[in-house]
Parts: sequence; structure tokens; C-alpha cells
Amino acid sequence: MDIQLHTDEQLMVAIAQGCMAEFGELVTRHQEKVFFLALRTLGQWDIAEDISQEAFLRVYHAANSYHPHAKFTTWLYRIVVNLCLDQKRKTKRAYTAISEQTEQLESNTEGDPANILQVKENKQVVWKAMEKLSKRERIVVVLHRFHGLSHAEVADTTGWSLSAVESLMVRSYRKLREELKKFGDFEK
Repeated sequence: MDIQLHTDEQLMVAIAQGCMAEFGELVTRHQEKVFFLALRTLGQWDIAEDISQEAFLRVYHAANSYHPHAKFTTWLYRIVVNLCLDQKRKTKRAYTAISEQTEQLESNTEGDPANILQVKENKQVVWKAMEKLSKRERIVVVLHRFHGLSHAEVADTTGWSLSAVESLMVRSYRKLREELKKFGDFEK
């Protein structure tokens, strides 16, 4: 069992006091989720890395003024989502397909080769369907489905009202179901 010696909030207090080791612990604890949130939102590996670094820089600089009003991860994910939205506004690029590198990093390489190929094909189909969602729809799905946030946590993270988040989720999942019906093997 992985026991955390310090909560995220305790680490933030230590960071505010200048403890760099605690900052390293905080980054290590959350870097993968932050990166994949940015990658799933933007679809570009290099930009997701930049967003991840910028997010942690903002966390570091905000350590002195940080006061937990919600879970630390909710606050952190909000920073990442806002950086992603800013990036989308700056570039106005269309969402691109997730790279082959992401597939290799996230897929389980052990087991039956036929199962591995099926999992990979299913992921590609899901990401193609995700590409058809609006950026707001994609953000709520990524936060809810891939990061396990509740509807209220998604609302806190994005700054959108709970009713707006719920409406986006209903619309997003309906669109995904319709798109995935074409492939027959997807139930949810």
C-alpha cells in the first residue's frame, strides 16, 4: 500500500517555506495525471509537456497565497484546464489525433497479442469519436471519465456551473454513444 507521508496541502505549506524537496514530491505525485489531462485536451504531446511545466510553475509561485477551498487536485486541474483553454485560443488549431507515443505509453504491453491489438484499435476508435466533441464537451469527458472527477468537481475545476457541466456531460456522452454505435462492440 502506498502511504503518503504528507498531504498535498501540507506539501504546499512546506513549498511556501522554500522546501524544494516537497515541491519535487508534489510534482512527482501529480505530473503524470497533469500531463495526460493536457494531452487529452490538446492532443499534442509537446504542447502538453509545456502546459504541464507551466502548471507546476504556477503552483510553485502560488504556494505563498495558496489556501485550500477544495481538493488540491481540483485546484491543480483547474490551472491545467485554463492553460489548455488559453493555448487553444492562442493557436485556434483543430484537435489532432492522439499520437502513437500515447498509445504505447498507456497501453498494457503484456498478454495476448490479439487482445493488445484490439485494445489499441478500441482506443483509436474512442479518440476519433472524442475528436468530434467540442472543446468544452471534451474537457468534461476527460475530467470525468479519465480523471474520475465527480460532476461537482468538474464544475469546480472548470469554473462552469454544475448545471452547465451536467448538460455538457449528457450531450457529450450521447454524442460518443452515437458515434461508437457504428462500431457495434462498445456498450458505454
